[in-house]
Amino acid sequence: MPSCPRLVVFSDLDGTLLDHTSYDWSPAQPALDCMLDLGIPLVLASSKTAFEIYELRAEMGFSHVPAIVENGAGLLRAGEIPNADSNDYTALLAALSDIPLPLRRSFQGFSQWSVDQIARETGLSVTRAALAAKRQFSEPGRWVGAQDGLDAFIAALSERGVFARRGGRFLTLSFGATKADHMADIVSKWAPPPLSLALGDAPNDTDMIAAADFGVIITNPDAPPLAQMAGEATGRITRSTDSGPVGWNKSVLERIEQIYDIKR
Repeated sequence: MPSCPRLVVFSDLDGTLLDHTSYDWSPAQPALDCMLDLGIPLVLASSKTAFEIYELRAEMGFSHVPAIVENGAGLLRAGEIPNADSNDYTALLAALSDIPLPLRRSFQGFSQWSVDQIARETGLSVTRAALAAKRQFSEPGRWVGAQDGLDAFIAALSERGVFARRGGRFLTLSFGATKADHMADIVSKWAPPPLSLALGDAPNDTDMIAAADFGVIITNPDAPPLAQMAGEATGRITRSTDSGPVGWNKSVLERIEQIYDIKR
């Protein structure tokens, strides 16, 4: 873990740091380079699996920082290599199979799809899709039934201790931990605790954005805009003009300039 940073950044991936369609993050390289120069940790916080994030974290240069995986259902520690433990995922699928069939058949999850189909549904390469299939804690998928059926499905899941959260692309099921649940614990590892900046574009990011000292809602033209958040009135939470990594890059650099009192 980096020692005593002034700021730590928590970031969603798809539609935020990664382009929603191409998964490219190169437009964010200036901000990432600046963070590495200043020793600002980047905590990736995504619905992606530990196996996916392990590779992305290394490519971005932040293997020395923990990451929040599968929408907060798991944590990949600094420098850790993912393991194959999937006991929680097995229990989750068992709870899902207990849902009445008329509701269950309207949810199509990753466990029902081949790697090739996951690639088609996500736009990932087959190699990346294979990593997305290595789930340990959560089940993303699509609801293909009527809206009133979705409400009944979510209620039936809740009775079994399973929660459903809407991301930028999928409805993801898990046993309830969120991205925000890990934030305070990660920040507390440093003394004094650094300021936190959280960025995201989807409903499953709002708890994280609200919990941070500063938050950024990244514009996502492929989804309905997020509802107004309380911190927007004071400027603690802002919205990017640009989408994806372009908006991410500008937002992060602006906050760094403010906190570190520098101009780039």
